[in-house]
Formats: sequence, structure tokens, C-alpha cells
Amino acid sequence: QVQLLESGGGSVEAGGSLTLSCVASGYTVSGGCMAWFRQAPGKEREGVAGVFSSYYTPAAAFYSDSVKGRFTASRDNAKTTLYLQMDSLKPEDTGMYYCGATKYGAWNTCSQFSGYDYWGQGTQVTVSS
Repeated sequence: QVQLLESGGGSVEAGGSLTLSCVASGYTVSGGCMAWFRQAPGKEREGVAGVFSSYYTPAAAFYSDSVKGRFTASRDNAKTTLYLQMDSLKPEDTGMYYCGATKYGAWNTCSQFSGYDYWGQGTQVTVSS
């Protein structure tokens, strides 16, 4: 059974940094993708960043426009942990951050944050101004 466990959330001031981790068990991303999503109070869940992998693509990161240049998604060589390095944080980055995964996604669906089958419980990120 696939389980995803997020950690690393917390409270920081604007301009600060945080690193989130998502450890996957019962699942190895030899193909498909893992990604970070977030949900602010009163808003829908949105995709933030992720990593796609396939036989021909060991690891390719993708980002939403709102975090491009500030966040970095990466995955360890064992392909079981997804990281999100968040720099230059803004108050609008506040929300619950969730890890999602799928075993069989393609680049065009993964990078559009679509088709994720497994979800973690989330970790809270709060950025104060």
C-alpha cells in the first residue's frame, strides 16, 4: 500500500526559506511522478512543483508560474523522497502543502498536475509579512 508522509512545514517571515520532504513507502517512482500541491483557506488545491521520471527521463522538474524561480523540486536517487526547497517565501505561499504521486503518469499530465492517485496528509506552511 502506498503511503506518503510530508514533513518540514512551519512558520517563517516573508523572504525566508523552508524545505519540505515527502517520503513514499510501498512505492518507487521508476516511472510516473510526484508533486507538491497546496491549499490556502477558502481556495482550491493547486499544483506547485513536482518531478517526472521515465525510462528516458531520469528526473525532470516542473513548476507552476507562481513559484518558478523561487522553489526547487528534487528527488533522491532511491526515488522514494521528494523535496521542495522554498526560497523567497511570500505571504501568499501560506497554506497546507500536500504530496501527491502517481505510478503511471506522462509528462503532459504530470506537469499539468493531473492524474495523481496517492496523497499525503499535508504539512502546514505559514508565511508572515
